Amino acid sequence: MADHQEASVTLPSDPASVSAARRYVADVLGEWGLPDEHVTADTVRLIVSELATNAVQHTFGKSPTFTVDVRLERDELLRVGVTDSHPRWPRRLPAAVQQDNGRGMVIIRWLAAESGGRLSVTPTADGGKTVWIALPWTVGATAEPRTR
Repeated sequence: MADHQEASVTLPSDPASVSAARRYVADVLGEWGLPDEHVTADTVRLIVSELATNAVQHTFGKSPTFTVDVRLERDELLRVGVTDSHPRWPRRLPAAVQQDNGRGMVIIRWLAAESGGRLSVTPTADGGKTVWIALPWTVGATAEPRTR
C-alpha cells in the first residue's frame, strides 16, 4: 500500500447527501482493506454521518456544499474531515434529556477517543472550517482491498 492515500467527494448541503457521504467513505475504506464488519468501519460511518449532518443542518444554508476528505497516512493513521464554508465552528450545546439533537459533537469526540483517536477543527482559506477525526489504522498490511 502507498505511504499516503486520499480520496475526496463534494456533495450538496442536502439531507440526502448524509447517506451518500457515509456510503462513499465506506466504499473507500473497503478499497483500502477495511472490512465493512470491522469495528473501525462502524465507528467511521457513524462519525461521518454526524459530521455530514452538522454540515447540512448547522450551516443554515450558507454553505451550498460540503466536502468529505479521507486520508490514510503510512498505514498508521486514518484521517477523515468534513469541510463546509460556514464560518461558525462547532461547539458543544447543552442537551436536555428530552432533546433530540445537540449531542453530535459529544458523540464524535467520544467515538474518536474510544478508538484511540482525536478530533480537531482547522480553518479553511475561504473562512470555513474542516472538522477532522484521526484514528489509528488497525487493518493488517496483508488485507486484500476490494474493488468497487
